[in-house]
Amino acid sequence: MSPYVLADAGSTFGHAAGGSLLLAIPVAMLAGLVSFLSPCVLPLVPGYLSYVTGLSGADLAEEVTTDDAKRRWHVSGRVLAGSGLFVLGLAAVYVSEGAFFGHLGNHLLAHPTAVDRVGGVIAILLGLAFVGLVPRLQREWRVHRLPKAGLAGAPLLGMLFAVGWTPCTGPTLAVVIGLASTDNAATAGRGALLTFVYCLGLGLPFIATGLAFRHALGAFAVVKRHYGVVVWAGGALLVAVGVLLLTGEWEALSRDLRNVLQGYTAPV
Repeated sequence: MSPYVLADAGSTFGHAAGGSLLLAIPVAMLAGLVSFLSPCVLPLVPGYLSYVTGLSGADLAEEVTTDDAKRRWHVSGRVLAGSGLFVLGLAAVYVSEGAFFGHLGNHLLAHPTAVDRVGGVIAILLGLAFVGLVPRLQREWRVHRLPKAGLAGAPLLGMLFAVGWTPCTGPTLAVVIGLASTDNAATAGRGALLTFVYCLGLGLPFIATGLAFRHALGAFAVVKRHYGVVVWAGGALLVAVGVLLLTGEWEALSRDLRNVLQGYTAPV
């Protein structure tokens, strides 16, 4: 990522940390979490963790005793390094996309209402696609030639995941990118920031799963039994954002939040 985008992100956060940005950040985080819990990502997590760490499922699930502190640190270190590098790889792709579309949206600021309305319609369609009502938008581009298993291939596998599974994560990611253009504030930095938050929502549970693998498998079983709730909740989130954009309520909420923040006085 270029120093220009980093500086732009800092400026975006510093000068627009109110209004729509504060509304968009939790939406981006939730969108990333929904992507992680979705039926086309969650079942792949154990296999991907094994691949990026070079450890077997048995090693990841192994109950290491206190006497095996060296072994425990070895496994935990490889899990943290491998999963972290994987997340950095996918973040490199997603944040670059966010920066690009945020910069592109900057040229559309002369038509903020039209941008919000079009973005709202797209968000609603993507929400419907997420719950399976637009099947063609749920196709995946599988990558059959994978990098070498282990830490060295982890970041490349993350990049391949970001590209190959775009149709799967696309509905949630596209809405996050669209939020970079709202409130007459589209910039490359804003797009990069929101997609980075999205990556945190997707990546932090991935890392946590590796560090608590045995317990995570039990939690996965619960989530799998309630996939319908996860999918419909995710779709409802995207549709709700779309309706707010389409009706102009997103901008109204942003304006109200800015007014509240401007009138806020620190108690100390």
